[in-house]
Amino acid sequence: MNLNFSNRIFTSLILLSLLFVGLSFNKFLWLYLLIIASLISYYEFTNLIKKKFKKQNNKIYIYNIITFIYLCFLTYIGYDLYDSNSIKLIFIFSICIFSDTGGYVIGKAIGGKKLTKISPNKTVSGSIGSFFFSLIPIVILNIIPNHMYSSQDNLKLILICLLLSLICQLGDLIVSYFKRQANVKDTGSILPGHGGLLDRIDGIIFVIPAAYFLERLIF
Repeated sequence: MNLNFSNRIFTSLILLSLLFVGLSFNKFLWLYLLIIASLISYYEFTNLIKKKFKKQNNKIYIYNIITFIYLCFLTYIGYDLYDSNSIKLIFIFSICIFSDTGGYVIGKAIGGKKLTKISPNKTVSGSIGSFFFSLIPIVILNIIPNHMYSSQDNLKLILICLLLSLICQLGDLIVSYFKRQANVKDTGSILPGHGGLLDRIDGIIFVIPAAYFLERLIF
């Protein structure tokens, strides 16, 4: 096992522990973690924007304002989801985590055709792995007694998992596009093995709002 992979596993365990603590104690701790994550993501993304547009101050200001508004919106939605039903939020996060894991594991194991020039490390096999792994939370959910969904909801859940996996992958590609434009490998260096926090949650920040509206439309 190489050092980078070991760091990646260790960092993932730390992040999962923080996520568990935030979701397990109370809504104010969860809100605090959301605000910290949003602030770090804002800092990392605005650094990409500065490198991409350099001295084009008008574009930098516009992107900074849009990013700030979006992350405030994300913080509100993340808090509202916890306040209404934290189990749903855990389910959403698990879809993203398994989707990312499937993309990484299957992509590394099989490799093959590149998915896009935006992110050279992404492969078609990895994308398929992301879709497949995103369904695992449904299996786990059905094992849990007295969970919030009935067996009749499984088809809807499958569609939700696949759609959220797609959004998660697109979020990853969007951030990868800006990294490529800024000519950097990672959004930061705060997380050993991952780079910046935004490198780790780039899909999640797009999935949460999508899941918020999907949940209200479908259930």
